Amino acid sequence: MTVGVCKETKENEKRVALTPEGAKKLISLGLDVIIEKGAGVESSYTDKEYTEAGASIESKRETVLEKSELFLAVQAPDEETVKKLKKDTVLVSFIWPLQNGDYVNLLKQQGIKAMAMDTIPRISRAQSMDALSSMSNIAGYKAALIGADQLDKYMPMMMTAAGTIRPAKVLVLGAGVAGLQAIATAKRLGAVVEAFDVRPVVKEQVESLGASFVEVPLEEEQTESKGGYAKELSQRNQEKQREVIHEHVKKSDIVITTALIPGRPAPLLVTKAMVEDMNPGSVVVDIAAEQGGNCEVTDPGKITRHNGVVIAAPLNIPSSLAFHASKLYSKNLLSLLELLIKDGKPDFNFEDQIILNATITHEGEIISPFVKENS
Repeated sequence: MTVGVCKETKENEKRVALTPEGAKKLISLGLDVIIEKGAGVESSYTDKEYTEAGASIESKRETVLEKSELFLAVQAPDEETVKKLKKDTVLVSFIWPLQNGDYVNLLKQQGIKAMAMDTIPRISRAQSMDALSSMSNIAGYKAALIGADQLDKYMPMMMTAAGTIRPAKVLVLGAGVAGLQAIATAKRLGAVVEAFDVRPVVKEQVESLGASFVEVPLEEEQTESKGGYAKELSQRNQEKQREVIHEHVKKSDIVITTALIPGRPAPLLVTKAMVEDMNPGSVVVDIAAEQGGNCEVTDPGKITRHNGVVIAAPLNIPSSLAFHASKLYSKNLLSLLELLIKDGKPDFNFEDQIILNATITHEGEIISPFVKENS
């Protein structure tokens, strides 16, 4: 079976789906690996490293696509690429099927057996395959660095001959994987950190990292989905939440927003009025910008100012740490493929919860219950 990997085509995407280490592992499982020339260069993996691992380098993208029986990618390949893949090719990448219904129909029409790294269930057995967590971890880390870089103040307390400088105050909204890493990184930089999440269950995790948990007295409501994600709140509870958050936002030097709801636009957490109550020079880092953002004045992909407050809304943050992002993503892929590949061929065992949920299209049908239930 031939595994193909091409250079990512989406703008500003520097990651590669498979590292030389990953290629070596697949080859040891009896698979052939073919890599488009230069596919790993932007993430600091050279063609020489791939050939030393046993992979073949092909200068023509079309040849890789024609030969691939299993095609690995980070971003969902564009329509032109999908149409060049053979029928029954197994595609594994991020797909975001709930937001991309037309793309899912294209995969069905082309007879592609597509697996989405973003619909792998969040169960203990699938932790090694959880690319969403791997990439969110990177995003949270980098968000804290972006905030520190944009802030015109020290992060830690500084005792100098000219006087003592108080540490910066950082507020993290959303305490999932990204939020927890943002908390940890801001703490390492010396800031005083507090965090909020609609799920009270994360309070212990927040406090274990040395941050204070902002509590909002909500009416009785289920705030966590089956997959462990935050659920969208009722209108009444959203208003209560905003009142409390407003008081904390206006006292913060840096606000990092990380809240995402699968298949929906990012929830609004920081209103225009909140931003206008912040001190000039303060910073909002909105890492939910790709889904519209958690801040009302976010301009996705740009760094702007509103009433003296810096609003940083980076896109595709993991790509900015392409070396390690690729390394982690490749390992996530390998863990999934070790489950999928039996005797050198893919075995779509839909009795397995991971295979079932990750498989978006198979033989012209939508398979994943996650997609069926939420479409």
